[in-house]
Amino acid sequence: MELRQLKYFLKLAETLNFSAAARDLFITQSTLSQQIQQLEHEFGQPLFLRNSHEVTLTEAGQTLLPLAKETLHAADNCQTRLEELKNLMAGELNIGVTFSFTSIMAETLTAFLRLYPNVKVNVSQSYMADLMERLLHHELDFVLAFKPLLGNPRIESRPLFSNRLAVIVDERHALASRDAISLAELQRYDLAMPRRGLQARNAFDRITAGTGYRFRLKVEMNTVYLLFRLVRESNYVTVLSESTVVGERGLHAIPIVESQAPAYTMQGCIHLWKDAYVKNATKEFVRLLGESTAYLKNKFEI
Repeated sequence: MELRQLKYFLKLAETLNFSAAARDLFITQSTLSQQIQQLEHEFGQPLFLRNSHEVTLTEAGQTLLPLAKETLHAADNCQTRLEELKNLMAGELNIGVTFSFTSIMAETLTAFLRLYPNVKVNVSQSYMADLMERLLHHELDFVLAFKPLLGNPRIESRPLFSNRLAVIVDERHALASRDAISLAELQRYDLAMPRRGLQARNAFDRITAGTGYRFRLKVEMNTVYLLFRLVRESNYVTVLSESTVVGERGLHAIPIVESQAPAYTMQGCIHLWKDAYVKNATKEFVRLLGESTAYLKNKFEI
């Protein structure tokens, strides 16, 4: 069995079409068919069912699929380590970031690319659940997001900083001069909120559950940028983490604090494969992240 054959197998499993897979691999269809047959002969059982209409994975093929991905990922790690030993920084860095972390990443990304122009950086912004799934499939090197309520035994969440849940208003809003606000007071204002599934919204729903408060929820969005624009151009308020408005002009964050209780906090983390090799590029990016944001506390070496 060769790594090349596993790559061919994965591409065919992805496309379920010999012609399309061969085209993507830049080989002939007969070469692909021959290599798959050799692999099936070595395993002693078919990996694909073929007929004139379709190609499907057999039970053996479905079993091999995640194992092949793991094997090729391990092989790529070997190459990555050797390249980094030779060049210090090389290859690609694949970062997943939730909406709340986009603003704090901008400065770090600029600084990283200035220092390491030979490293290609791919940034994916999405919901935490989607990013964690992509991390588990080795599509991302790390994810920047708040700590989830339920962890995954295959993922290590390393704390970077603690961040308060806050009411976000335009700097001209009547609340802009406040240092804190309670949930009871928040009932008086029209809310434009992130949709359920975003981490700040999940945190807000969690702390308000069972309180009996009735909030004037007027708008829900899954785009933080539109929330910012609405808040700037109206009297609406929203609830996000303080870190979300770092570098955003004209917006003010007011921590939500209950009497005789501390502010509601969310722990910002870097999420990686547990006990896995961490790229030098990842370490350097996190170092720059800590240096570029003044409020980042309790930095951890990785």
